Amino acid sequence: MFDSFLIGMREGLAAGVALALLLACLVKEGGRDAVRPVLTGVAAAAVVFLGFGFVLEHGPQPLTFQARRLLAAVLSAVAVCLLTWWILHLRHPARRPAAALVATGFLVVGRVGLETELFVWAAVRAATGSGGGNGAPLVGVLLGIATAVVLAGLIHRGALRLGPAKFLPWTGGMLVVVAAGVLAYGVQDLQDARFLGGAADRAFDIGSAVPPDSWYGALLEGVFAFGPSPTVLQVTVWALYLVPALGLFLAPVGFGRSMGVEEQKATDEKAGSGGDGARGDGGTVPDSERVCDGARRTGGGPVGDER
Repeated sequence: MFDSFLIGMREGLAAGVALALLLACLVKEGGRDAVRPVLTGVAAAAVVFLGFGFVLEHGPQPLTFQARRLLAAVLSAVAVCLLTWWILHLRHPARRPAAALVATGFLVVGRVGLETELFVWAAVRAATGSGGGNGAPLVGVLLGIATAVVLAGLIHRGALRLGPAKFLPWTGGMLVVVAAGVLAYGVQDLQDARFLGGAADRAFDIGSAVPPDSWYGALLEGVFAFGPSPTVLQVTVWALYLVPALGLFLAPVGFGRSMGVEEQKATDEKAGSGGDGARGDGGTVPDSERVCDGARRTGGGPVGDER
């Protein structure tokens, strides 16, 4: 039961963390109405992939291992593209199309759902099988998913409590890490299915220090997409995505200074067109009169009027 619990928690967090951060960004932008399309995509993904798993489990023609891994890799790549689009537009709030919001929720959950539905239906089969069955795996998976939902909710609330100066750097940076992990998982899927080589070339192996079947190993893998023994290609792709994406997100806005200058010029022109800067006859104030006015305000007399 504990193994099933860890599987449910790990897979639930793999989708829940990204959704929690994205929804926090929408709420911070004042777009609470945009939360519903994302949740619609989440519900659609849950229904589609549970139904997909049922068909594969009870249908006449199961999906091959290679085809399943290829589909998971494609979903990972599309999800990373959409997450990257979100990340690079976080500093420029704008109204996002409802279709993009639905697609975000669908892909983030769908990528994980393709893996999770195998465990869910295996647990259902164990619970309803002949000979009395064993409901412990199903209970464990459901408890793990419920725990992931609670943890994702806490991450969502914690992100909303961040101040304006910390919110974007922390949430955006975390989303970059999540997207890099999703991309690395896609590479692993392709290597497992032998579409890419190097599956035996490990960059490092710290499985003895962080066992994947431990609660903290499952937690790290779910939140950060951290694997204790990644391949060299996974680490390479992870770094090639992470470093440029973080650089683009954290880089100062190039046109921010010029925009500020233009706004200041517009403000100065408005200030100069009214008040002391204009006469009742619509003419402008000569420079000599401005000097005299300045002298009077400082307590002195006009130039040439000293006694």
